[in-house]
Amino acid sequence: MSAALAQLRWPRAAADAARLALWTSADIAQATGGTAYGEFQVSGVEMDSRDVRGGDLFVALKGEAMDGHRFLDAAFANGAAAALVDREVDYPHVLVEDTTVALEALARAARDRAAARIVGVTGSVGKTGVKEAIFTALERSSRGAAHRSVRSYNNHVGVPLSLSRMPPRSRFSVFEMGMNHAGEISGLTAQVRPHVAVITTIAPAHIENLGSMEAIADAKAEIFEGLQPGGTAVIPADVEQFEQLRDAATASGARIIAFGRSGDADLRLLDAVPDGSGGSLVTAAFGDMRLCFTVAEPGEHWIDNALCVMAAVHAAGGDLGAAGLALAEMGGLKGRGARLRAKVPGGHALLIDESYNSNPASMRATLAQLGQTPATRRIAVLGSMKELGDFAPAFHAQLAEPISAANIDYAVLVGDEMRALAREMGKEACNALGKPIGWAHCENAGEAIAALQEFGLAGGDAVLVKGSNSVGLARVVDHFTAREG
Repeated sequence: MSAALAQLRWPRAAADAARLALWTSADIAQATGGTAYGEFQVSGVEMDSRDVRGGDLFVALKGEAMDGHRFLDAAFANGAAAALVDREVDYPHVLVEDTTVALEALARAARDRAAARIVGVTGSVGKTGVKEAIFTALERSSRGAAHRSVRSYNNHVGVPLSLSRMPPRSRFSVFEMGMNHAGEISGLTAQVRPHVAVITTIAPAHIENLGSMEAIADAKAEIFEGLQPGGTAVIPADVEQFEQLRDAATASGARIIAFGRSGDADLRLLDAVPDGSGGSLVTAAFGDMRLCFTVAEPGEHWIDNALCVMAAVHAAGGDLGAAGLALAEMGGLKGRGARLRAKVPGGHALLIDESYNSNPASMRATLAQLGQTPATRRIAVLGSMKELGDFAPAFHAQLAEPISAANIDYAVLVGDEMRALAREMGKEACNALGKPIGWAHCENAGEAIAALQEFGLAGGDAVLVKGSNSVGLARVVDHFTAREG
């Protein structure tokens, strides 16, 4: 049988009969309780006029400092088909009392009509990368009929926006859920209502607001509150809060798949060896199965992430073979592990872009990854880790040890919170080979660029750029990679 004929004979599902339009004007009016002015169909939903593409519904959200109605002209200039507004305008639109409330109502309607298997992902570290890997695996096994939240659209606006974009033909959908305070995941999971609820790990992110690791685990475990009957909880077996998470999942009536390296894991790592390209060859046990696959992303943390992905794909009814291919082919995301080339004297330097987010666990993991990266010299540009509260000085100072273990040649420390680490580095810090580590403390990204220029990057260097997004280290990445030609 030819490949074309096999494709034609692929088993059809009920979702295949669903219409292609995302929403009609009548759908939107019914879902939101609004009034449609004009008949139209839309193919997407967008809240930022700069991101609008042809056929989108532009949602004119109104906040304390910004009113989306001011950008209607720009949205329609970019191709918007209609708008969701709280006042009459001279464009096709649906008129509602409150556009934020209306977006949430549209999200509920999208979830109510969905026949897809829904996966919700949260955790202190690795949410976005794991979400992308699960999506890629499910997209393969569904012939492109998978949907996910893009970027880090994981908050009280991003989640309903992502839900409202879910095509009725979707067979799988993957949504990321984030939080800063207790109770936030609870509200998001009530909207997503997942069949599979995933927690990647527990780490001291947002400890400033929550106060303890146990409170962080409780906040993440709120994801189980929205789990659908008969659903599955995918949880990390290697964290100290494993029993706490397991008990919360059990209380929700969930089937549990624990992943990790410990004896408590249902999907358990047996072996992982370098694959010669920076990634790992992984062997894991899952019941009476043995899973063997390649993980392209470098670092021990991505071995753990891969186990999480495999567990989630299995729980969702996806294809584990497709998951293995997805993990073998994935590259890092912008700001979250992308490996870039920077043109420098003597050739090119490797630049590892981790500029979007940072906490103590992910900082240690990426420093260890840098230490394993072949390079003439290793340079770390480290920005402040935010939302650590009173714990911040200790957590920053403790980075001296992983910096030394990674054989760093030069460290650029950026931000006020990094003063605690600078004090530690000032105590004649040496790397694991006993060589003194050069370092500089800077107030901002501009000073960091100047420090790197003074140090002098050269061909064969490996440079890690990592910090909380608010520190602005993406500017460092852009400055040096813009030279690539």
